[in-house]
Amino acid sequence: MALILCLETASTNCSVALAKDGALLDMKEDNDKNYSHAERLHVFIDEVLRENHLKPENLDAVAISKGPGSYTGLRIGVSAAKGLSFSLDIPLISIPTLYSLALQEKDGCEFIIPMLDARRMEVYSAVFNKHHEQIRETRAQVLEENSFSEYLEKGTVNFIGSGVEKFEKICSHPNAKFNHSLPSAREVAIVAEAKYQKSDTEDVAYFEPYYLKDFIAG
Repeated sequence: MALILCLETASTNCSVALAKDGALLDMKEDNDKNYSHAERLHVFIDEVLRENHLKPENLDAVAISKGPGSYTGLRIGVSAAKGLSFSLDIPLISIPTLYSLALQEKDGCEFIIPMLDARRMEVYSAVFNKHHEQIRETRAQVLEENSFSEYLEKGTVNFIGSGVEKFEKICSHPNAKFNHSLPSAREVAIVAEAKYQKSDTEDVAYFEPYYLKDFIAG
């Protein structure tokens, strides 16, 4: 069993959770549309540890949402996670962002399609079944009116994430449900314990965020 610090910075939501033996102990979040990660992330880390009477040395592992998502947000979160893991000599665990986002769907929809905002009408998306098993790879795609029609024709689909706002404007299919929730460290905490128990960890020296696409300034 483990005490794991969980970080989520792939979207505008700066989120830090503390989990023990797979159970959530505490969480801090700030969904600042201007991205508050640089200012808030280390403050939240300090707060969740201090308020639970813990020190960094008490941690058994650090878990990070690895992307895809915001280039800047991912870079800040992964840098913090790697720094803690290296300095404390504890394992680094990475969780695919779209998978942790899909875990927020609990309404029994046949399909779950997490999507994060990219540029213009583009999103990062993946497709999961109702058991949270991934059935289509993660990809960057431009949204069109008939996007995801092969799933919508088969049953209810929960579209979830920051990319939903774009798709909701052009999709009128009756099987579509829209959830504007953002990735959270809460779901990172759900998955991290199992990966820790299997020693499914990253090489701190070589681990990089899953950007999916190259960064383009401006």
